[in-house]
Amino acid sequence: MVNWFYVVMVTIWLGVLPLSGCSQRPMPTSTAEKLQIMVSIAPQKYFVERIGNGYVTANAMVPPGAEPHTFEPKPEQIKALSRASAYMRIRIDFEEAWIGKIEAANPKMLVVDTTQGIQRMPMEESFREEEKRAGEGENLDPHIWLSPKLVKVQAQTICDTLVKLDSKHQAAYRANLKSFLSDIDKLDADIRNSLKGVKNPKFIVFHPGWGYFARDYGLEMISIEVGGTEPSAAELAALIAEAKEENIKVIFAQPEFSTRNAKIIAQEIGGEVLLLDPLAPDWLENLRHVSQTLAKVLSQIQTTIVAIALRS
Repeated sequence: MVNWFYVVMVTIWLGVLPLSGCSQRPMPTSTAEKLQIMVSIAPQKYFVERIGNGYVTANAMVPPGAEPHTFEPKPEQIKALSRASAYMRIRIDFEEAWIGKIEAANPKMLVVDTTQGIQRMPMEESFREEEKRAGEGENLDPHIWLSPKLVKVQAQTICDTLVKLDSKHQAAYRANLKSFLSDIDKLDADIRNSLKGVKNPKFIVFHPGWGYFARDYGLEMISIEVGGTEPSAAELAALIAEAKEENIKVIFAQPEFSTRNAKIIAQEIGGEVLLLDPLAPDWLENLRHVSQTLAKVLSQIQTTIVAIALRS
């Protein structure tokens, strides 16, 4: 004879068990409940999303293909700031020109300087000493997102900000930070491993955007650009002559900018143009790719010209 009391109790117990298990997991935060964080460039968006995963929506002011130094936010972007809980600064050029309007768009918005705790180095102007400008005031390199070591500092600032704005989820933010820092350490080890076979650490760039990366990994960045301007016809001819003399066969260009000068030099030296992107949205995998590309080129016994038409 079936004991219906026990059947009913077991059925209820089996039905409640999965519910109780699920109740111990935090439910995903709806879009309306998420913190709205505004940043300047795509790599910053990646940092915020890694640390705020599940509880934060991040948006970058500078869209893909735009030039961060001269970028001008659209009216709808300024208006969107009214919904942001925080703006994460990185002190790229357009911020300096627009920060007043950015702050005025939402007086309640927390403006955070993610360069805090970081000693930025001066921008290098040119690879020809006689063309370097001097005495024109401080000109600090903003490209701190291209240094894994400095990104760890930025990540801590981002985490602290999210905890300040949303202490209810601080455990999740700190766990996400720990995971991100672990990934950065792995990236750093991978980059060092990739570059250990480099025979010539020197690479030439049009715009000095990879200075922190070069400093971190024992490379020597040599800049062509003078005060943000591309080389003149005479300077371009000198570069071609230098490339031929040094048996240069690879030129790197940035996707967001014209590759005209890079192609001219490549054609004259019988070389090729490759692309590196300092603003790729998947920051982690992009820097791994950059290091592998540089390692392949710099491991050859030649001086390589890395013509990155970079103003970011």
